[in-house]
Amino acid sequence: MTPLHDGLLQGLITVLAFTSFVGICYYAYSPSRRKAFEVAANSPLADEGKGEPS
Repeated sequence: MTPLHDGLLQGLITVLAFTSFVGICYYAYSPSRRKAFEVAANSPLADEGKGEPS
């Protein structure tokens, strides 16, 4: 491949990586996912005390 093609390929990969990063950030911080993430974060605490001998 010529240097022009190498640079173009690297640029496209960079744009793809940046777009993926922005998409993941949007998914993680979108308001519609907040409740599901809060439930998942609190699930280890919800079962505290169960299954332990008294």
